[in-house]
Amino acid sequence: MSPGVITGRLLAVPRWEPDARTRLQEAALALFDERGFDATTVAEIADRAGLTKRTFFRYFADKREVLFWAPASQQDPFLAGIAAAPAGAMALHAVCVGLIAFAAGLDEQGEVGARRIRIVRASPELWERQLVKFSSLAEAVARALRSRGFGDPAAILAAELGIMALRVASGRLIAEGNQKSLRELVDEALAELQAIAAA
Repeated sequence: MSPGVITGRLLAVPRWEPDARTRLQEAALALFDERGFDATTVAEIADRAGLTKRTFFRYFADKREVLFWAPASQQDPFLAGIAAAPAGAMALHAVCVGLIAFAAGLDEQGEVGARRIRIVRASPELWERQLVKFSSLAEAVARALRSRGFGDPAAILAAELGIMALRVASGRLIAEGNQKSLRELVDEALAELQAIAAA
């Protein structure tokens, strides 16, 4: 009997689709830029990536998830930075250390990260979802601060201020004429925040 054949019928062998998730993300970003998020369909994303709708739904629940999917480890640099902050550091200083590490990691995405931010900010629906993501990140940061011995409200306030600085920096990243990295813009936002606090 020939390999892959049983009683005259071909075995269904799954087709290997190398780097399908990345191909779908790149196709989606290109189409969102060209046509806008609302005008782009899942079928068009899959077709641009050279894949099927079925493959798309193996990786993403819907087209919004293409923008919001991220490995759970993406926030690890932020939390690791907080844990590694010098002993005796105040809560906001620990957040600054973590946020700078987090921004440096996002900078490694290059233009893809900036494109994603532009698309999300252009859509009220997507921006609302992004705010939920920011809230979840703030909760994780507050937990990391509590593990260093900070109580509430210090842990909550420091975490929320750090996320606010990230929001400001990401907005500046996509401003016309910006030539700075997210890490540099985060540094600036944190410096401004500390100046306000000192005043």
